[in-house]
Amino acid sequence: MSGPLAPTGSAASGVDVFELGNEHEQVVFCNDRATGLRAIVAIHSTALGPALGGTRFYPYASTDDAIVDVLNLSRGMSYKNALAGLDLGGGKAVIIGDPAELKTEALLRAYGRFVQSLNGRYFTACDVGTFSEDMDHIARECDFVTGRTVAHGGAGDSSVLTAYGTFQGMRAAAEQVWGEPTLAGRTVGVAGVGKVGRHLVRHLIEDGATVVVTDVHAPSVEAIREQFPQVTAVATTEELVASDIDVYAPCAMGGAISDEVLDVLRAKIICGAANNQLAHSGIEKQVEERGILYAPDYCVNSGGVIQVADELEGFSFERAQQRATGIFETTRRVFELAKADGVTTAEAADRLAERRMREVGRLRGIHLG
Repeated sequence: MSGPLAPTGSAASGVDVFELGNEHEQVVFCNDRATGLRAIVAIHSTALGPALGGTRFYPYASTDDAIVDVLNLSRGMSYKNALAGLDLGGGKAVIIGDPAELKTEALLRAYGRFVQSLNGRYFTACDVGTFSEDMDHIARECDFVTGRTVAHGGAGDSSVLTAYGTFQGMRAAAEQVWGEPTLAGRTVGVAGVGKVGRHLVRHLIEDGATVVVTDVHAPSVEAIREQFPQVTAVATTEELVASDIDVYAPCAMGGAISDEVLDVLRAKIICGAANNQLAHSGIEKQVEERGILYAPDYCVNSGGVIQVADELEGFSFERAQQRATGIFETTRRVFELAKADGVTTAEAADRLAERRMREVGRLRGIHLG
């Protein structure tokens, strides 16, 4: 229906939401024909507090694909926020469509009214396809928005601390593998040099690393090469992972660590900013068997959510950066627990996050807004 937003309980989809999202507290669909808005919000857990996670604006091939993505991403946010030490649960939203064609002020404001209807159970922020300026439009209709522009008292571009935190996690991984928390003298392959990847490249160059990049968006590669002429670019991710690199940093979409990638990957460390990097269950064991150290994605890429969460206290970049610096120690703890318990680093990160959700969450219950 058009006009007032009408959340519904199901979609014309082959995906069984109750089966696939059986851990989730709530999944809500929205359709606003007047603006073309089709959105899904998934709230995985509010055990630690209201759910916080970005809104992804993406041209999914089907509603099924959008549902699967939002369920996976929202679950990841619960673990990310827990491991980051935040008093926030996990949620995520997707808007289906090409933002270059569909994104308008009217659509964003309609989406804001939709999020407002959840009464504070979900706070939104930026993600793929959305920016701080979009959050300002959403906030004209909604009280539960983070990641706003600096002009409106927000944290601005959260990719700044996402990249910084990922770099801290990579330093911890380097210490584990080579004995020193530095990438100096190492070759790092960065797949995706958009909002986060470009900042990560700067940290790596400043640390003395050799950097190889790739991106499907040629202007992004050109911009990096213009800023850092010493960076080498290759045409495809396939070429990057098969090259002689010490660290592989996936910084684009999920599913980057696949069987095909492991067949050719020579890197000793996988540490990047992309969400949901493991292509399928069990592949984390294959990574370990190959002698590759995996720094769990939601552990190292939590700098962005730390940055936008700080807005809830009145934003201070210095305070948020100090908190993001702690990602180094958190990543260390993950590696130590993996060794002590004889499990993969992915399982160790899960255990730490689940322990906090269990121990703190049982004192709080479901957040009602």
